[in-house]
Amino acid sequence: MPELRKDPVTGRWVIISTERRKRPNDFRFERPSVLGRDQCPFCPGREALTPPEVFAYRQNGGSPNSRDWDVRVVPNKFPALQVEGGLDREGDGMFDRMNGIGAHEVIIETPDHDKTFATMSEPEIERVLSAYRERVLDLKQDRRLRYILVFKNQGATAGATLEHAHSQLIALPIVPDFVREEIEGARRHFQAKERCVFCDIIRQELSAGVRIVQETADIVALSPYAPRFPFETWLLPRRHAARFEEAPRHEFQSLARLLKAIVVRFGRALEWPAYNIIVHSAPFNDANHGTDVYHWHVELLPKLARTAGFEWGTGFYINPTSPEEATRVLRAVRI
Repeated sequence: MPELRKDPVTGRWVIISTERRKRPNDFRFERPSVLGRDQCPFCPGREALTPPEVFAYRQNGGSPNSRDWDVRVVPNKFPALQVEGGLDREGDGMFDRMNGIGAHEVIIETPDHDKTFATMSEPEIERVLSAYRERVLDLKQDRRLRYILVFKNQGATAGATLEHAHSQLIALPIVPDFVREEIEGARRHFQAKERCVFCDIIRQELSAGVRIVQETADIVALSPYAPRFPFETWLLPRRHAARFEEAPRHEFQSLARLLKAIVVRFGRALEWPAYNIIVHSAPFNDANHGTDVYHWHVELLPKLARTAGFEWGTGFYINPTSPEEATRVLRAVRI
């Protein structure tokens, strides 16, 4: 059984999940590698190598766990958390712990082993986003859960152990610190100005035009004013909304268009780096997180620099590339 343990100094929760030690390539940091086509359990015809699917898109119907699929969602074979059981919050002397209850799923984005967001069509990426939404809507009905993070690791240095295009979803019984800090900052801004801080960022950046990478009628892609990492890019909906899973279809269409465009810009400008994509959305099942102050968004983080001792020791990030320069480079790419 995984455990959630709370640091008594910072209040930070960590997951202790010993089952994860069974993953391929764990603790092999010097030469990261990923499983290729010959060993890939995500390719069509190898459905028996994954846990039974919990969701799939099939154009022509077909039975579950058959090879006729377009997007397939399965439980992670090496989950950080497990669905079964109760939280059983308890003290351990001065410490706090609870059972590692949650969900950990893999969204297999395409049956084509070689496709990525850069080569998938916009409708294919939109279908992946729709699968994210369907799983979030289903899992948020579990009253034990408070937050769901959807993320994508593309490339070995970004954390992927399989090269077949996939994303992951982890549902948690607590709100992560990073998200809580964003919400608290947004709440302070709202209390002072009665406006959403993300909406204010969008308005100012559109007015200045200096850090706008690309935009559509629904979504704005920009380099944040104080980025932690080189070429960090945010995608924000123009319409104020707190939750990704409640977005209308036209926003998903625009998001798919910009996700593909930004990944292509990364590739052509930066020689196809590994990257992470993270969806930040408002928590649920928690009355303390009002939806007026928060604004869902997607963060794209190319892996161009290593986080080292200074960053870990201080929480400060040293970024060698200004967001203005990053924007200029990305906008110059022809797509």
